[in-house]
Amino acid sequence: MMESFTEPSGFYPFYEFINMITHQNSIATEMQLNPAQVLAVAGLLEDGCTVPFIARYRKEATGLLDEIQITVVRDRLLQVSELDKRRKAIIGSLTERGLLTQELHKAVLRAPNLTILEDLYLPHRVKRRTRSLIASEKGLEALARLIFLQDGQPLSIKPFVNPAKGVEDSREALAGARDIIAEWVNEDSTVRAGLRRIFFAKAIISSKVVKKNQESGMKFRDYFDWQELAAKAAGHRLLAMLRGENKKVLKLSFRPPEKDALAFLDKKYGTGRGPAATQMSLAVTDSYKRLLRPSLENELRVELKERADREAIKVFTDNLRELLLASPLGHKRIMALDPGFRTGAKLVCLDAQGSLLHSTTIYPTHSAGKNQEAGQIVRKLCQKFKLEAIAIGNGTAGRETESFVRGLNLGTDIIITMVDESGASIYSASEIARKEFPDYDLTVRGSVSIGRRLQDPLAELVKLDPKVIGVGQYQHDVNQTALKKSLDDTVASCVNNVGVDLNSASAELLAHVSGLGPIIAGNIIQYRNDNGAFLSRKQILNVARLGKKAFEQCAGFLRIQDAKNPLDASAVHPEQYAIVEQMARDCNTSVSNLIDDAKVRAKIDIKRYVTAEVGLPTLQDIMAELAKPGRDPRERFTEFSFREDIDSMDDLQPGMKLPGIVTNVTKFGAFVDVGVHQDGLIHISQLADRFVKDPGDVVKVRQQVVARVLEVDIERKRISLSLKGV
Repeated sequence: MMESFTEPSGFYPFYEFINMITHQNSIATEMQLNPAQVLAVAGLLEDGCTVPFIARYRKEATGLLDEIQITVVRDRLLQVSELDKRRKAIIGSLTERGLLTQELHKAVLRAPNLTILEDLYLPHRVKRRTRSLIASEKGLEALARLIFLQDGQPLSIKPFVNPAKGVEDSREALAGARDIIAEWVNEDSTVRAGLRRIFFAKAIISSKVVKKNQESGMKFRDYFDWQELAAKAAGHRLLAMLRGENKKVLKLSFRPPEKDALAFLDKKYGTGRGPAATQMSLAVTDSYKRLLRPSLENELRVELKERADREAIKVFTDNLRELLLASPLGHKRIMALDPGFRTGAKLVCLDAQGSLLHSTTIYPTHSAGKNQEAGQIVRKLCQKFKLEAIAIGNGTAGRETESFVRGLNLGTDIIITMVDESGASIYSASEIARKEFPDYDLTVRGSVSIGRRLQDPLAELVKLDPKVIGVGQYQHDVNQTALKKSLDDTVASCVNNVGVDLNSASAELLAHVSGLGPIIAGNIIQYRNDNGAFLSRKQILNVARLGKKAFEQCAGFLRIQDAKNPLDASAVHPEQYAIVEQMARDCNTSVSNLIDDAKVRAKIDIKRYVTAEVGLPTLQDIMAELAKPGRDPRERFTEFSFREDIDSMDDLQPGMKLPGIVTNVTKFGAFVDVGVHQDGLIHISQLADRFVKDPGDVVKVRQQVVARVLEVDIERKRISLSLKGV
């Protein structure tokens, strides 16, 4: 037996340092980056910097890494950190039980991933009473070793038959020995690695219907008898099958052909002869079917699920980004309508900042008299509040209400448009809405949300849990922790990309600004309420719990319009003000004039201002910002309307060309609202006159398109659309 090994005192901290450098080099290789870039990101993250801040204001340090790359580095650093924590725990357990040999210690330290690490630890885990352990207690391990040798010699089994230990005959002795061998095979890391390759390359996903639940599970009928190679299975199909399994409609397996797995094992162990070889073959087959196959099948299932989750989460975050960065109408006076047939349309009027001015209910879809009365109310309110736009929710009675409003001929100065109201009802019942409008009911709050979405989609949608917005793909089936993390990253990225008006932003919007969070955001609102509008960025240092580090992280993303220092309204960070002021002095002008006069800026040679800390990338950003200080990166708002003669699916005919809005993009296609209360599907094969690998390469959420109707199935409420040839 090998002697146990004890780590030298202080070894692990030193190893952690060396290993982290190794990890950073490995991550750099994976991402095709310079190790110095990964090291820089790691250091900045360790120093408390956020991803948006690093991407925007530390370009020289990271070598121009963008947010996506920095996020991947951050996540990989967290993964290897978790791996090292597990490594340390395993070494501690092995040491405590006197099982850590020098060879095992080296292998554990070198394990490149969690799978290999757990394979190494498997034979040494604290075991429950397995069949193998029971057989060993009966004294059958020596017989197992004789069989394992397969030396062609006759097996002498009689010495191992011992009724006192529960071994009644030779049959029981051989069965016990095979149990021991089966566990040895299962715990062999080289065997597991070889079979793992076979599983990942050749496993077939097989889906069968559970007969007793066939009728109730018809939505999964495509998978009642389905097979495909696991390695090539699309993520959305896998998630659909797993959902069917969770609903007990489907029964799934993830296995390679058994002959391939057994052939691999036979090549490794089927080298003997005689009676022992027969017993060895039985033990190996048992090990595969009872231990290895279930374990590796579960591993594969987990790996495929994680892959599908990543794909679905990316779809969701890509869609969410497009929705959050949708074109804002801006500071316009708005009427918003939340339509309804029976209960009428709840109407609100908002000022340019989104404050509620008036609320009432009109009944444009009831009797002719009610319709006429509703028209008078709308006209009167448009004049009274000098309204510039009318937002109509796209839910029940949305098209009918839109037709009513357009029929009032309010003039071309008033924009009339439909707004996606997904999640508005959830917002209206939320604690946020109750705090904003404690004296109004849910219907008023929902209408306000619809109107504010037109003014600024980002500012309003951050008040919602992104999962309720309705732009995901199997979002309830994926890992919720990973989904939340990605969605939070996306919201923060969008908020910081656009920038936030410090004197008008809600606490919910401020909470997503780099370096802030809910508590400091609330403190900012409280300070603003107590002291009035902020006059400068420096003033936010007076806010409770907002220290120098938080100021460093958030200041560049906060805007103060009409501030004494014009840079406070821009994305130029306060730490860079001195550079701009020096530029102005060198040009014998003021900072304000530097911003206003392009001819003056054109004379600046930015290379003169390069320092050890500030390079050309930052200086180029500063010059771009001076040209358009505080510019909104979102596209300009463009008015949209559905085809007026199309209100329901009954109006649709194949061949029609209809204007529509993309509402959701998935891996298999895109859904489009054409104004008939049922989104149509453009299958991936119909998205373009060329091969499309990813629908996201062709269409985005909220994109305006003109689609051709291919097929209408009123009974199943399905509309097939195409962009080919349109």
